[in-house]
Amino acid sequence: MQASFHPPDPAAAALPDPGFIDQLRFNEAGLIPAVAQDWLDGAVLMVAWMNREAIERSLASGEVHYWSRSRRELWHKGATSGHIQQLRGLRYDCDADVLLLTIEQRGDVACHTGARSCFYDDGPVPGAGGAAAPPPPADVCTELMRVIEGRRDRPEPGSYTNRLLEGGDNRILKKIGEESAEFVMACKDGDGAEIAGEAADILFHMQVALAHHGVSWRQVQQVLAARRGAPRRG
Repeated sequence: MQASFHPPDPAAAALPDPGFIDQLRFNEAGLIPAVAQDWLDGAVLMVAWMNREAIERSLASGEVHYWSRSRRELWHKGATSGHIQQLRGLRYDCDADVLLLTIEQRGDVACHTGARSCFYDDGPVPGAGGAAAPPPPADVCTELMRVIEGRRDRPEPGSYTNRLLEGGDNRILKKIGEESAEFVMACKDGDGAEIAGEAADILFHMQVALAHHGVSWRQVQQVLAARRGAPRRG
């Protein structure tokens, strides 16, 4: 039995007018592939199929619906598991035969195995998925934070990151101060390459501080996303 619809999140991005559906190129079975992408880090979470009704229901409810080819019925993602996909954006490609869904995954589990993403395998033997499955590729800042957290949890001899973490706030915050001053000077000099380099240094040391205090990069992304579209400051 399908779960009842939840009203669309008013904070979600405006969804397109359903009129775009007439421009789509469905296959002979009336289906079109849909790629579900995380709204914060851009990770690809899954690929499924949609028909016209699935798209219309997704737009109307704000929660993603797919078409199950095996069961030959409409599929409200997460209706039984609770892993609902809140639809935050939808686009189609230049050939109008593939959809890109920007979604907020409740529970952070998109795969039926319990993994965050269906895309966790890269070896000759398929894995079992689940919560321990490797995370999907994401944006460069998310990947950097994973490396830093890996150093924190599994220290490596000679690692600069580990030296910072071992020094605690005193060493980490001192470096942030130094890198901030260098960033300011690079901006004063107007050298684009230097500005980018110093900004990257600040970001790295800031992420070390976040890892030291147990604050995830995703928490920062969520704060930034919540501020987007917020009332302007006076």
